[in-house]
Amino acid sequence: MLLRMYQRYCAVKGFKSEVLHQAFGEGGGPDGRIGTKSVTLEIQGKYAYGLLKKESGVHRLVRISPFSSQKLRHTSFASVQVLPEIEDNEDPSIGSGQVKPDDLKIDTFKAGGPGGQYTNKTESAIRITHLPTGIVVTSQSERLQGKNKENAMKILRAKIFQLKENEKQKEIKEIKGKRVLAEFGSQARNYVLHPYKLVKDLRTQYETSDAQAVLEGDLEEFIQAQLKLSS
Repeated sequence: MLLRMYQRYCAVKGFKSEVLHQAFGEGGGPDGRIGTKSVTLEIQGKYAYGLLKKESGVHRLVRISPFSSQKLRHTSFASVQVLPEIEDNEDPSIGSGQVKPDDLKIDTFKAGGPGGQYTNKTESAIRITHLPTGIVVTSQSERLQGKNKENAMKILRAKIFQLKENEKQKEIKEIKGKRVLAEFGSQARNYVLHPYKLVKDLRTQYETSDAQAVLEGDLEEFIQAQLKLSS
């Protein structure tokens, strides 16, 4: 639901969006899958990062689950992380000066889920582990292994950049010891679809009862509220 929401927001803003990696849940859904377990979405457009960076955080959904035979109300959580794209030569400490080949463990595998006959039959997907930090990134959207590696490296540089930014703001032991969990009390935004309809951002206190419009990509007021709060 969040993936669709952000894709529709991008369409309205004229941003280009592309799924680089998507892992599906397992169970009784279509093709034996239920929803999306994790996804990496690349967004390109003017001021895209500046507008979306405050979407990072835990998003909480309350609804009647379509997978509940007793039509019970369920609460679920998803964590969103927004990262900037870092070019290899943009910062020597993040580019080739820090991401050394010896620090990388690169695995190839067959892409899963939808992707076409060619993608599923060849080991074109790439998983890169940055050994010093333990960061793992994956790309499987492209048919060519080299392109997937290029995409994975972009994600890796962005995650290392974010780690460096966090270290500037907190002690390293706080980063490792205090983790924001996807659970009650830690959410940034609530999406309530039952017994009433309400979407509320707990950081800005902006809210709307038009939950359907928000899930269709109408995020402008939430984003503007975040920009005002940050200014």
